[in-house]
Amino acid sequence: MNEFTTGGMRTWLAGAAIAAVTGFGNTAIAQQATFALRSITPDAALKAARAALASCQKSGYQVAVTVTDRGGLPLVMLRDRFAGPHTPGTAQGKAYTALSFKIDTLSFAQLTQAGQPMSGIRELPGVVAIGGGRTIESAGSIVGAIGISGAPGGEADDACVKAGLSAIADELEL
Repeated sequence: MNEFTTGGMRTWLAGAAIAAVTGFGNTAIAQQATFALRSITPDAALKAARAALASCQKSGYQVAVTVTDRGGLPLVMLRDRFAGPHTPGTAQGKAYTALSFKIDTLSFAQLTQAGQPMSGIRELPGVVAIGGGRTIESAGSIVGAIGISGAPGGEADDACVKAGLSAIADELEL
């Protein structure tokens, strides 16, 4: 083999390697560079929030409800007229926490109690380790989250969250 042939082979191999890395001529690699995201609609978020608020009102609780999109940004926030001024921020924090850690906040609160290996995670900004926050799922993906604050205890908040989720369950693709 002479130097020209060896050099030509090196050039060809380098070109083939660049094409493989950049996806030149390979649409499968280009298609994997993006993906589709699903998120709850504002209409579904409002329906869930109204149902959750109604459930708490029926039990005599004055609460705030926040429903976020999949990125944790609020889509809907409803506050009963006598709910405490802290409840909107706390409801949003519960939704954010459920979404961030992909776990309901009742379970999260138990896993992060003082003395537990993960207790320090409660100190992160925006984290609220009290029951009343859950993710909203559709077709195997998290599409949003819901948080409630103002009922007497995390278990009562969580019961109202479940009512909100039940109100939109048929509309979500499972």
